[in-house]
Amino acid sequence: MSRTDRDAPPVAGALPWLESSLVEALRAQRGHALLVHGPQGAGQFEFAIALARAWLCETDLVDRPRGLACGRCESCHLATADQVHPDLCVLLPEALHVELGWRQKTDEAESSDSKKKPSEWISIKQVRVAIEFSTLTRGRGKLKVIVIHPAERMPQAAASALLKLLEEPQGGQRFVLACGDASALMPTVRSRCQALSLPAPDAQQAARWLADAGLADAATLLAASGGQPLAALRYRELGLDGALWSRLPALVAAGNAQPLAGLPVALVVESLQKVCHDAMLVGCGVTPRFFPVGTLPSAANMRRLTDWSRALRSLARHADHPWNAGLVVESLVLQGQRALAQVPDGERDAQVDSLHFSA
Repeated sequence: MSRTDRDAPPVAGALPWLESSLVEALRAQRGHALLVHGPQGAGQFEFAIALARAWLCETDLVDRPRGLACGRCESCHLATADQVHPDLCVLLPEALHVELGWRQKTDEAESSDSKKKPSEWISIKQVRVAIEFSTLTRGRGKLKVIVIHPAERMPQAAASALLKLLEEPQGGQRFVLACGDASALMPTVRSRCQALSLPAPDAQQAARWLADAGLADAATLLAASGGQPLAALRYRELGLDGALWSRLPALVAAGNAQPLAGLPVALVVESLQKVCHDAMLVGCGVTPRFFPVGTLPSAANMRRLTDWSRALRSLARHADHPWNAGLVVESLVLQGQRALAQVPDGERDAQVDSLHFSA
């Protein structure tokens, strides 16, 4: 998702499916560390930033009875974006910093090489920055907050360095660890945090929110994202609209990769994985998840679908490699075309039985 340095992540209060959880967290959270987890794309990062802003807000609680940030005081403005609030430290992978357009509170030498691929992980150097931040005197005299997202993207060395900070926090200091998969965190880190599970967005509520954000094809893209509205918004910003999504199975069946030109390889691979996934479901007589009923062949080649799935899964691990995007996408679409080709009923039944037996 492309952002300028003036942009800020959506505030959780602006994400209607998170507002009640945010109010409850502000009312009930008592520990110094909170672990926020939930379905990918539910808005964990936005929730964590909104929570930090509410804690740092300088307007009296009597004037904000639900505890949410007022959005008007100087502290709220400082905590909006780009890490300029003296009492807020946000640790993100370098790649996410680039997407947001935020500066990094890290050693300048770490990001001096413009040719270096942005890391998808939170480094131990970043955690050391948070440790140093925790020793500084509060800049505005209320609280200090450290936000870490996605927390499961800390390697063991970084998580171990953070552990001592969680075990022996300084007074007036709070942590928010936001993640999609809490089980991927070190058990000792999890045990130092009060856990809060975010709900999956309500489909109708999320579709209305997307429509209000200007997506005319909100329902289609919401289904495409598996019910994740922030992911649906990202799809549209990257050039994948509802019309192209609805045509995708037919394009693959025809071996036509041209309409996918210009999309990021990672997004194409993810989209083709969903075509393959739904084709397998339809082949087994199950309702598809991401595409409307009737858009996928009911008699695809199950063995070739399995091979295609393996190829897509393998490439997904290296989708950010500087491939020749056109050749990669064309190859995957042609493999998908073979997999989606109709097979005779008897042969299809034998394939399904064989797959069940192998499983």
